[in-house]
Amino acid sequence: MRMRHLAHPAAVVGLLLAARGPIVVAQTMPPQLFQRAAAPTPSKAATDTLGRNGGRSTLLPVLEAVGFLVALNAYDRVAYPNELYEGRKAYNSTLSSTWDHLRQQRWVHDPDPFNVNQFAHPYLGATLFGISRSTGHGFWRSLVYADAGSFAWEMAGEITPPSINDLITTGQAGTLLGESLYRIADLVLKDSPSHWWHPYVAGILSPPTAVNRRVLGKDFKAELPDSAPSTTWEVRLGVRSDAVARDYSAPVTLLRRDATAEFSASYGLPGRAGYNYSRPLDYFTLDASFLLNSANPIENVMLRGLLVGRPTCATANLRGIWGLYGSYDYISPNLFRVSSTALSLGTTQQYRLAPDLALQGSLLGGVGYGAAGSQAGIVTTSAAEATRDYHFGITPQTLGALRLIVGDRAILDLTARGYYVSGLGSDDTHGSETIFRGNFGASVRMVGGHTLGVRYVASTRDASYGKLPDNHFSEGAVTLVYSFLGANHFGAVKW
Repeated sequence: MRMRHLAHPAAVVGLLLAARGPIVVAQTMPPQLFQRAAAPTPSKAATDTLGRNGGRSTLLPVLEAVGFLVALNAYDRVAYPNELYEGRKAYNSTLSSTWDHLRQQRWVHDPDPFNVNQFAHPYLGATLFGISRSTGHGFWRSLVYADAGSFAWEMAGEITPPSINDLITTGQAGTLLGESLYRIADLVLKDSPSHWWHPYVAGILSPPTAVNRRVLGKDFKAELPDSAPSTTWEVRLGVRSDAVARDYSAPVTLLRRDATAEFSASYGLPGRAGYNYSRPLDYFTLDASFLLNSANPIENVMLRGLLVGRPTCATANLRGIWGLYGSYDYISPNLFRVSSTALSLGTTQQYRLAPDLALQGSLLGGVGYGAAGSQAGIVTTSAAEATRDYHFGITPQTLGALRLIVGDRAILDLTARGYYVSGLGSDDTHGSETIFRGNFGASVRMVGGHTLGVRYVASTRDASYGKLPDNHFSEGAVTLVYSFLGANHFGAVKW
């Protein structure tokens, strides 16, 4: 249910270093990678393998996943011998406890900390997904391997009851995160192969890829076939101060200051000729932010990508895509948190207002399974084994994003997200959470890839739990930002 002790430090280090990895990509990325026109779309057969000379194994990812889970269980037995469940050591699973889980199927919503359930589990799911992906399998088959690995842990990894929420976040959210990191790692490997450190950076981003390339040899060293996606990335360092952080149910206003590090990447932006979005996540956007002076440094991880879709009808000034998107959001400001794994219908477009003026935008609406709550305890039903400070439920959600790109010089960025974490599918049917998060930013490029900017992020939470008093929170933060841009700068696609 938890897998948390090994996951937390590995996840923090992995994503922090992942945010650094793409710096190497764009600083030395050959121009032809972005300028190739109308490269052929890979065939269906090619998309199921690692590419030219790439190998594929059915048994190998099973053996690697089993070995990974056995090693994790062995580590937890040694490192945490005093963690108990009903008087028994939580990690001392046996064939008998595994059979009991398989036979009884008594699934619960577990009481683990929010960052464990909503971030550490997706990161470990990304590892299970990467094991399959790096042994030659495509996205959908690797999703099956990730789900199977998650189910195996719930049955045999611990003696605690299997967790509904872990099965969702580990397999589904982990697959989305794993594919995005796998693709960024692939770009690193393609960039300047003579640079000896690139395989190590790619290995930090996608450890299973590095292991299989090193252990299995040349059959697993081929690159992902593609048709030159249009990409952009940005690394940001900033100083943040809360403008407002208020719990309206208590006479207190809480303010904080912090240093931040952020990473943002977009892959497969619409508009490039010959890029037909034939595979899941041929388009995705990944944003991550970290608080450098916080005990819980991972503030946000927000990912959305096109699972199944196609380009929209093109005009002289408009290019776009539409279809079914998958998303994984982990948002943890000071006073409250929200996370969701969802499917949405939506579209991403770029409209060329003038030769040096472009408008990029996305509009999505869908439903997922989410969690939200504050630092105050939320008393769940008697079926729950402990008091959690957050609430699970089916989560309708929307997203709107708009970017005004002024040539190669400046950008205005506006994003709004809304979540309703209902009581449906929860162990607290009387609870619900309504979350809004808005972001407005402006940046100006000074010289090269160096920019200065300012951003304001506003978040609100309204929570209702039956006869308990309603809770209302608001938080707003201003950040002064220095950014370094990739070779494509603000990412306007030219055609």
